Amino acid sequence: MNRIYKAFENKKAFIGFLTAGDPVIDKTVDYILDMEEAGASLIEIGIPFSDPIAEGPTIQEANVRALKNKVTTDDVFEMVKKVREKSDIPLCFMTYLNVVFHYGYDEFFKKCQEVGIDGIILPDLPYEESQEVKDVCYNYDVTLISMIAPTSKDRVEMIAKEAKGFIYLVSSMGVTGTRDNTSFASNLEEIIEHIHQVTDTPVAIGFGINKSEQVKEFKQYADGVIVGSAIVNIIKEHGNHADLPLKEYIQSLTKKL
Repeated sequence: MNRIYKAFENKKAFIGFLTAGDPVIDKTVDYILDMEEAGASLIEIGIPFSDPIAEGPTIQEANVRALKNKVTTDDVFEMVKKVREKSDIPLCFMTYLNVVFHYGYDEFFKKCQEVGIDGIILPDLPYEESQEVKDVCYNYDVTLISMIAPTSKDRVEMIAKEAKGFIYLVSSMGVTGTRDNTSFASNLEEIIEHIHQVTDTPVAIGFGINKSEQVKEFKQYADGVIVGSAIVNIIKEHGNHADLPLKEYIQSLTKKL
């Protein structure tokens, strides 16, 4: 059975993101286990890609570092297998459609099922064009995670009704990256109320969250929070020695949930 529901079971979810292969692929295994130990409920794993259009400079640079290390999609699958030898934490890939298309839909999602990936987030896949991917995901018990933006008011109900696993609510327009409180959309609570009227699928807010007070604020009406760029920054700063600062940082945020 797909594990994503466990991330939200009787608790608010803390979802952490990191880029596979940054700084090296073997440390990605360690960092995923560190994040779980620190209280993360679900981990998003970025597959290195040369043109990550939804990402700001922090995650773009992480992709560049991983690609310079010649990290491939097959390397990422092998890394996930190593994680699964030690952990049952829900895992989702976050990548771009070209990566999956180039690999081959059936082969990619078959591999996901084999190694234990529970879901996938594809920021550049429009809802109107998602059915083909969704059908293949379904065949291999991989959940295609829906994204909803603050400007999607007329589309919220349409997307939410079909959403599975969890809904990724984008906190503000633009690319990923840490933000201060004034940069978040003002209607997030309203959007979540609307979503909850049409589906029981949990909603997690992402894009820019990096401070404990932000986590404390969003947990009041969201089912989870997603932190990415701040985690990637810690890995960049500390490299192969990021284990302890990474755990301390995530613990400081999960205490607010």
